[in-house]
Amino acid sequence: MSICIKDNIQNMNLVIGCTIGCSYCYARNNVNRYHVMDDFSKPEFFPNKLHIMEKKRPQNFLLTGMSDLADWKQEWCEAVLEKIRENPQHQFLFLSKRPDLLDIETDLENAWFGVTVTRKSELWRIEALCQNVSAKHYHITFEPLFDDLGKVNLSGIDWIVIGTMTGAQSKKIHTHPEWAYTLTEQAHALDIPVFMKEDIVPIIGEENMVQEFPEAFVKVLEAQKEWHK
Repeated sequence: MSICIKDNIQNMNLVIGCTIGCSYCYARNNVNRYHVMDDFSKPEFFPNKLHIMEKKRPQNFLLTGMSDLADWKQEWCEAVLEKIRENPQHQFLFLSKRPDLLDIETDLENAWFGVTVTRKSELWRIEALCQNVSAKHYHITFEPLFDDLGKVNLSGIDWIVIGTMTGAQSKKIHTHPEWAYTLTEQAHALDIPVFMKEDIVPIIGEENMVQEFPEAFVKVLEAQKEWHK
């Protein structure tokens, strides 16, 4: 039985809002639906949420579920990275679609920096990430996967996630099974763990699902189980 990634990686929305404007953005739709803020295109930082990082129970956190790291002001990023350093019990993930705008250098062992790639024309983001962010860990989210990406340079990448379109648009646009298989084979050839999101089950079948986490994430999940004993 496949597992839901959100049950293993929690969203911590320290910043809400994004200037990129993707047509399929679920975050913008949710903000507008629930009237969270007046203008989603003007990102806001919520420093009062930083205390959540102080939880002793280890967790894996995604910090950009409703924002793009490229939109974060430098002082926001510095405050968050400092808090991450103070809380090594957790693992923290960042994502961006504009890595060319990033300028980050950190030696944090529990900070993961990644890009979203949906089609072949966006493969440049992988190289830009590694050029503009000097960090210990890199990851890529291929979601929603719109193209056959062919050969992808995954050198130096520590984890990939594969997903497809959800919602109403999924009836017209969806990932082909062979696109996911090709990415998985390339990653495994480099010993990179692959996580296929649960939304891809109807496309490739439960028996073909690959759902792997990096070792650091697995340690967090194991520690959570011990926490309840």
